[in-house]
Amino acid sequence: MGATKSDLFTKKQNELASMAKAIAHPARIAILQYLIRKNSCICGDLVDELGLAQATISQHLKELKLAGLIQGTIEGPTVCYCIHPATWNKFRKAFQDFFKDIPENSSC
Repeated sequence: MGATKSDLFTKKQNELASMAKAIAHPARIAILQYLIRKNSCICGDLVDELGLAQATISQHLKELKLAGLIQGTIEGPTVCYCIHPATWNKFRKAFQDFFKDIPENSSC
């Protein structure tokens, strides 16, 4: 979507679309799932786990960090990543609100 068209939509619609874009890659989903399972990790762990190149993992981590979904702490020459709880809960609530129940008897 072009930047000039985003003004046609509400702030909430633009925010939800931005959230969806942040997780709209299977590698990012896998990274988030790994971080949830392990509670934290070092980038090299993800390279071993996912089988993707270090540069590819780093780019996906950058996108997740820009979205605020993950945070990192520096441990010597490496960065240890984990889920950012406040942002995670914000994403969860936004998608729960979006995916409201629809009546079972609704027809198209």
